[in-house]
Parts: sequence; C-alpha cells; structure tokens
Amino acid sequence: MGKCTRTEVFLWSIALPGFGQLLNGKFLKGLLLVGLEFLINSQSNLNEIIISSFHGEIEKTIDQTNYQWLMFYPCIYMFGIWDAYKDAGGGTTPYSVVPFAFGAYCGTFGIIYSRDFLGAVWLGIVGLFLGIAVGLLIRTTLRNRL
Repeated sequence: MGKCTRTEVFLWSIALPGFGQLLNGKFLKGLLLVGLEFLINSQSNLNEIIISSFHGEIEKTIDQTNYQWLMFYPCIYMFGIWDAYKDAGGGTTPYSVVPFAFGAYCGTFGIIYSRDFLGAVWLGIVGLFLGIAVGLLIRTTLRNRL
C-alpha cells in the first residue's frame, strides 16, 4: 500500500475502527480492531439500535441494547482513531491524546446514563462530542502552562 496522509487515515478510522491501521500497514492491529468492532457491534445489537434511534423509537432502542457489550464501543472506537492517527505521524504535540481519551470516557458515561435520557446511540454520541470538547479545552490549558 502507498503512504496515506494523516487525514485519510483519520477519516477511515472514523468510518470503522481498524481501517486506519490497515492503511498504515499495521495489519495485525487493524484486523484485531476490525474483529473487535464486529464482535462488539453484533453482541450489543448496535446496528439495530442505530436504526431504532434514527426512527425515534427510544424505548425500543433501550430494550434492544446489550449495555454490557456496548460500553466497550467508545473506548475501542476512540483508541482506533487515535492509534491510527498517531502511527500516521499525527499527535506529536504534547497532550494530543487528551481529546481522544476524554471522548472515550464521556461516550462511555453517555451509554451508562442513556436509559434515563436519549437512548444509547444519541446520548453516547453527545457524550463523545462533549468529551472531545472538554478534552480540547484541557489540552489547550495544559499546553499554555508549559
């Protein structure tokens, strides 16, 4: 495979964990992440709950969700993006990992509390983006103190 840009790797990692690693030539790691994504996706019923969520059937989404499996997804997802981006030459500045890690943490918290609010998909996504935003603020604060 030819050398891919950080942007290409980053965007393919967003599409599916492991794709960025495959583009970087890290085949074992990439196949492991793709396999984990499929395992977690199928065990948590993720595709079904995405469809139900987009149809506004939040109660159905809550009933369909296997939370024990779905709670792994934000961490695998964000780690896959970070790892591929880092291997492609990105993330070299101090504290670059912070937005990715906070996105994973807050996405997981969103899933934990999703029974009470928006369902697993929507609150997980909201948590993910809030975590990234908080992580960016923390990263900026830490960099300014150096």
